[in-house]
Order: sequence, then structure tokens, then C-alpha cells
Amino acid sequence: MIGRTFAMLKPDAVVRGLTGQIISRLEAGGLKVVAMRMRRVDHQMAERLYEIHRGKPFYDGLIEYSMSGPVVAMILEGEEAVKRLRRLIGATDPAKAEPGTIRRDFGLGVLKNTIHAADSPENAGREMGIFFKESEILPYERSS
Repeated sequence: MIGRTFAMLKPDAVVRGLTGQIISRLEAGGLKVVAMRMRRVDHQMAERLYEIHRGKPFYDGLIEYSMSGPVVAMILEGEEAVKRLRRLIGATDPAKAEPGTIRRDFGLGVLKNTIHAADSPENAGREMGIFFKESEILPYERSS
């Protein structure tokens, strides 16, 4: 089933010049970008994005880190988009991620793991709404 999901390249990915490589991997993995924006995350956006982690020991650091530099927010579309994206990025801890995944290849640590990705269709919908309006999503047919 074709679906949509949300991903955000974190500040470490952007400042290290990995944006193009990561997007290429996502596209090669069967996802297409239907919305994309580079921006800084403000405190309110960060709190909304990571609200499921509120109260956890790493929450404050996650909020601060997400605001520390530019990010690239994306809506991706594809077959089983959430599951596909999660497989492509790997485990949260790059040291525990499968070889060949984005986090294993580019992540610097649990916090600086290069990419945030929605973990469920429900969270994907909520997260997409934080960064994009429906009118900013540009569906298209991929050319072979």
C-alpha cells in the first residue's frame, strides 16, 4: 500500500554535507520526496516533534540538539513508506544499526544519528503537519 511518512535530516547531517547522499539513498530505496524544506527548528516545533519522548532523560538534549542548526524536513511517499524508511535508516544507536543503513554509515551517536523518522503512520501524519501544509505536498508519477 502506497503511503507517506516524515523524515528530518538532523543538524549533524546538514553541516557535514550529507544531505544529497542521504536523499539519494532514500530515493534508491523506493521512496520519493513529495515535499522538502530546509529550515531551523524553533523550540515549539521541537517540543511538538518529540512530544512522545517528554519526561525521558534524553528529552531536553534532543530538543536543544534539534534547534542547534539547520535541518531538512521531508515527506516521503512509497510502498509501506513508514516501514521502508525505518529499514533504510536503521536502529537509533548507529553502533547497533545494521550494516548499510543510513545511521550505521553516517551516525555519530545516539543523539547525532543523522536522521529522524516517524515510527508509525499516526506519528508520520502528526509530524508532517508540524512542518508542512497539505498544499505543499506535490505528488507526482516517477518516470522510468
